[in-house]
Amino acid sequence: MRVIICENYEEMSKQAAKLVISQVTLKPESILGLATGSTPIGMYDKLIEANKAGEVDFSKVTTFNLDEYYPLSADNDQSYHYFMNEHLFSKTNIPFERTHVPDGEAANPEKECEEYDKKIEAAGGIDLQILGIGQNGHIGFNEPDKNLIAGTHLTELTDSTIEANSRFFEKKEDVPTKALTMGIASILKSKKIIIMANGAAKHEVVSALMTPDITTDIPATMLKIHSDVVVICDKEAFYGKQN
Repeated sequence: MRVIICENYEEMSKQAAKLVISQVTLKPESILGLATGSTPIGMYDKLIEANKAGEVDFSKVTTFNLDEYYPLSADNDQSYHYFMNEHLFSKTNIPFERTHVPDGEAANPEKECEEYDKKIEAAGGIDLQILGIGQNGHIGFNEPDKNLIAGTHLTELTDSTIEANSRFFEKKEDVPTKALTMGIASILKSKKIIIMANGAAKHEVVSALMTPDITTDIPATMLKIHSDVVVICDKEAFYGKQN
């Protein structure tokens, strides 16, 4: 696990974008695994700038997103479909037909999850997976539990995750209590993984990544068994709040 400690969020976003651009430059038909939430927005902004400047071409890229709220329609402004269109897809030359986000309105969510994993496998697997990390250590929506599920699945969200995500909704009661998410094995099958964290609130979970311990109480620690993980964080996330 390689760690890149950045001065601030801006630098962190630049570093992450550089790695994505390198991946796509070396392999134009790359399969990218993408994340939502506030952490990767700066990185997406840098990728948009680079694409518009002709520094990177996304025309052959295929994308698979980590997760989606359930049940929630793709046109809901809180859906991850909507988020990705707003923050990346509509502003770059990524072919829309090559973008994939789990269907938050699937009549049969179990079948949707099974088919999602099959689509990733048929595409050749994810070359580079972008992850954020929750304050409770979740990656995707793989929440702390005694048991973690291998494949893409429907999951219940913890109160802490609902509380953390309520800032994006009008009120806490509007936050969906379930989500479709890639499982731990789905994530670990990625050839390379970037996990991003910023702010002192993430210090505890980033510190857990730096120990030799692996525990389902902090799902992100499962990344320690992967051979190619880059942690990109700012100083506050790595060192904690500095006085």
